[in-house]
Amino acid sequence: MIRIKAQALEDLVRDIFVRAGCSEAEGKRIGKYLVIANLTGHDSHGVQRVPRYLQWKADGAFIADREVKVVSETPVIAVLDGQYGFGQTITPQAVAIGIRKCKEMGLSCVALRDVGHIGRVGDWAEMAAAEGLVSVHFVNAAGSILVAPFGATERRFSTAPYCVGVPRPGQMPVILDFATSVVAEGKVLNASFGGKALPEDALIGPDGKVSNDPHVLYGNYTPTGLRNHSQGTGAIRAFGDHKGSGLALMCELLGGSLTGTGATEPGRKFSNGMLSFYVDPAKLDTSGFFPKDVQRYIDFVKGAKPATPGGEVLIPGEPEERTKAERLANGVPLPEDTWGAIVEAARKVGVDERRIQLAAQ
Repeated sequence: MIRIKAQALEDLVRDIFVRAGCSEAEGKRIGKYLVIANLTGHDSHGVQRVPRYLQWKADGAFIADREVKVVSETPVIAVLDGQYGFGQTITPQAVAIGIRKCKEMGLSCVALRDVGHIGRVGDWAEMAAAEGLVSVHFVNAAGSILVAPFGATERRFSTAPYCVGVPRPGQMPVILDFATSVVAEGKVLNASFGGKALPEDALIGPDGKVSNDPHVLYGNYTPTGLRNHSQGTGAIRAFGDHKGSGLALMCELLGGSLTGTGATEPGRKFSNGMLSFYVDPAKLDTSGFFPKDVQRYIDFVKGAKPATPGGEVLIPGEPEERTKAERLANGVPLPEDTWGAIVEAARKVGVDERRIQLAAQ
């Protein structure tokens, strides 16, 4: 494991994507959001994605410097087409539209279709929370069939993330952000590069036996090579058995079918769909009860007796804040194979060798 300073890592990722044909502004956004994912401990959605993003761009699956297209809208609703642009460019535009409509009307709904990988969904809930808004997000990944429904061994779902954000004036928001699978696919990717090992029952093989071996999902691969989940014979398991499986189905139907992206299916181009709801608490709660009761209840929850002596009850978002502080101080930890793959990708697009070495100092 090696440590890279966050700003140096962000700058290197920016340079890689600029060399690959993105504008300076887009390269900066990609670097920013990928590194934020690492800083908050969501390495599955961090810089390990660089080689895959480059491959998707080279294949025409992602298109540089796209603008979100308004398909239709009302004062409350917006249907948006991401036109296969990078999620780090398209999604902030979509969230900004949802925020604007919500502030005007008290609530809004945004259906975003056909956008490149949107990254850590918590970023978008945090963006809304910073404006004082509650948000709920249902996401699917069309063309990315990875997860077996409860009771099955064959893949039918994407990892279908679900996210809720609740603002707290003057404090960090409460951000619940998770894949509806036992682990996100990016965590399998991270484990395959020598990162944190998967839970013993994260994957399921065609014989119905559970496993934590990334080869079940990816088949054979080299240490720094691209991983291709179409080469594997197994699947990721849905979390919580029938409960997670049912929530994954809803994310596919709402984030996929209802947005116009389409629920995931074999043989189609990758894209994310996201159905988002935004609510302005100030319009619902004119007495100011909501923020006070949020704080009261959080204090009540955190005051529960820890199961482990000396332990602590945490709320969603607290582990991320603590990890971020530690990694800003000490650098972003990367498995050597992950760093090797990033260096290989940088060289491939023509980033100067001195620039690469500077990032590693």
